[in-house]
Order: sequence, then C-alpha cells, then structure tokens
Amino acid sequence: MGGEAGSAAAVGSEGRVKNLGLVFEDERKGCYSSGETVAGHVLLEAAEPVALRALRLEAQGRATAAWGPSAGVSAATPAAAAEVEYLNVRLSLQEPPAGEGIILLQPGKHEFPFRFQLPSEPLVTSFTGKYGSIQYCVRAVLERPKVPDQSVKRELQVVSHIDVNTPALLTPVLKTQEKMVGCWFFTSGPVSLSAKIERKGYCNGEAIPIYAEIENCSSRLIVPKAAIFQTQTYLASGKTKTVRHMVANVRGNHIASGSTDTWNGKTLKIPPVTPSILDCCIIRVDYSLAVYIHIPGAKKLMIELPLVIGTIPYNGFGSRNSSVASQFSMDMSWLTLTLPERPEAPPNYADVVSEEEFSRHIPPYPQLSNCEEEVCCPMFACIPEFRFQPPPLYSEVDPHPSDVEETQPVSFIL
Repeated sequence: MGGEAGSAAAVGSEGRVKNLGLVFEDERKGCYSSGETVAGHVLLEAAEPVALRALRLEAQGRATAAWGPSAGVSAATPAAAAEVEYLNVRLSLQEPPAGEGIILLQPGKHEFPFRFQLPSEPLVTSFTGKYGSIQYCVRAVLERPKVPDQSVKRELQVVSHIDVNTPALLTPVLKTQEKMVGCWFFTSGPVSLSAKIERKGYCNGEAIPIYAEIENCSSRLIVPKAAIFQTQTYLASGKTKTVRHMVANVRGNHIASGSTDTWNGKTLKIPPVTPSILDCCIIRVDYSLAVYIHIPGAKKLMIELPLVIGTIPYNGFGSRNSSVASQFSMDMSWLTLTLPERPEAPPNYADVVSEEEFSRHIPPYPQLSNCEEEVCCPMFACIPEFRFQPPPLYSEVDPHPSDVEETQPVSFIL
C-alpha cells in the first residue's frame, strides 16, 4: 500500500497538466438570470500521467464595497468594507473511489461536464465601480498531491431584469423651476424652466424625447442643455461614498434676453450602460435626466427627472400612446401640441346634382357585343361627354339689369 502511494506521489510530482480550461455550453449566451441553468465542460489535457486528489467546480457571486481612510485621517482608522453573498455552489466533478486517496489520469484530453441551477431568488446585476463591485464567477479547481492546486476561472455575467412596461415606470415625469438672476437690488429678471419626459423607464439604445419650455426674462444670454447622469452609491461600515458622472448629453440653442425656447421632443439617446441596480443593500446605481440652463455669472438652473434603465423594452402602442398624449396635453398646457380642428368636408355630389338631371345627361352603358365575333377588335375606354350646364361666360353687360335711371353716354372731344 505504501509502495503504491509512493509511486503515485512520484508520478504526481512529475505529471504535467498541459492545459486546463472551462467552456460554457452556450458561449453565445451573454448573461444569465435567476433560476436559469449554467452548464458546460472542464477540459483537461495531460502531457503525461497525472495524479490528482479531486476536481471540483465552484460558482460564487458576491457584492463588495470597500475604501480606505480619507485624506488627512490617521492610517490606523479602519477602512470601510462590506460584503453580501448571492451565490455559493460547489460540485465534485472527479474524486477517488472510497478508500483511495489518488486518481491517476492517463495522458491525453479529458472532459468533465457540469451543470447547476442559479438560485430562484432575485440576483443582482453584475457591476464594477470605483469603490465596489458585484461579480459572479465559475472556477474549476484541480487538487494534486504535493503540488499547488491549479485552477481556471470564468466570469459569469448576471442580469436582474427590469420591465419598463410596469405602471410605475410608464408614468410621465414633470417638473418646473424658476431662478432669479442677480443679487440684492441688482436683479436682472427671472429664468424659468419646465421639463417633462413621457415615462420614467427606458432601455439602452432608446432615444428619450424631452419636452421643455425655457423663458429668459433676465438680461443675459443663456444656453439650455440636457444630460443623463449615473450615480453610484456605496454603503459600508455605516459610511457612504457617492460617485456621479455624465453618460450622455445634448445642447440647445442660445436664448436671448426676453425670448423663449421650446423643446418639442428633443431626443437624447441612451448609450450602453449598466441597468439600474435598485435591489442591493450596499451598492446602488441610479440614473437621472437633468435639464439645466447655463447662466453666465450665476449658478445654473437645473431640473432632475428620475430615470430607470431597464432590460425589457417598452412595447406599448395604440391605447398607451393615446393615454400618454392625453396626459401630456393636460399637464403641459404651456406647449401647443394639439392638432388643428378638422376642416369641414365638401358637399356630396348627389346633393348638388339631382338624380333626374344625372339620368338625363348620362346615357346607359352600351351592351357588350359577342366577343367571339369581334376577337380582333381593340378595346377602348368609353368616357361619356360631360353635358352639364357650363358656368356663364364673363360679360360686362348685366344680363339682369335692375330698375335704375339710364345714364347719358359720355363722349370726349379732342
């Protein structure tokens, strides 16, 4: 028994693993969600006999948030850190029989399939930020005697689906704000801003139509702008870190003093960004649409409308569009988006020409001759002559003179 163990140890120390890989069953699948099955193979290629204790598969997922002490604070101050686990799966792909501690793999290629199901509880979307991350991975670990363990790891992209067709995300968002430009007794007048979006939820690649009205009663030249902001919030050890940056923006035209400008659906396209993360207790990713006015020599006037970036796109047509339009015309009374009244239709032809007159002028349709007798006769369209009474000719002589006094002719003597 000891001789066999020594032999196995010798083989294990000399055995060389040429390649260790991990392949998913569907490599084209970009991301996984709660309750889905993850399947694949662990590939092992040995250049010579290899001794191993076990081959196992680990699937882990966790959210972590951490940062060091702030500037000017003693280094002895403990750093803020927090961790939440979402996934922990361990599978044995290869293990020795009972009573034996070593497995001897022959040279060549070996394939070990695996399959496991993600938890049915909601998983948080994968994310990597400045002070934390939400990561999922699958790792194959090869345990060998007297040799460090070998492992191969693949990242697993997970998404928590957000349906933008829910009533809460279909609600229009409207805000209005005004700012007095100047200070003390030297005020130059107010600048007012009203902005609205048709719904709260959008997806990557969608263009957000922005409806806004800007009134410049100040003496300065102002510039309206709009931008999408991403706000990352990290919570750890009772402390909070916030990171905010712009992901897309658009600019309007200059507005002179005493003028107004209207955005009647100015579009701002959403670039590829991480969907909103709203269900993690230590990391949160929010979005907002900011419509703001750049005022020279003063703080900008800004309105922020909350946004939710989802994964299931908007699919409403017809009734939903009409309801949004009705709400919009009601809430945005300062925007003239209503259509003009429908013009009156012209009178019907039958009301103008009587049936008797019509039958008198229009001859009956000619009877078709025998087609067999006149096969070679060409066919022409028969258009009857228009015989209704034409309008009267223009004349300077009144055909119906009224009873007025006759005037004497006027002659000119040269």
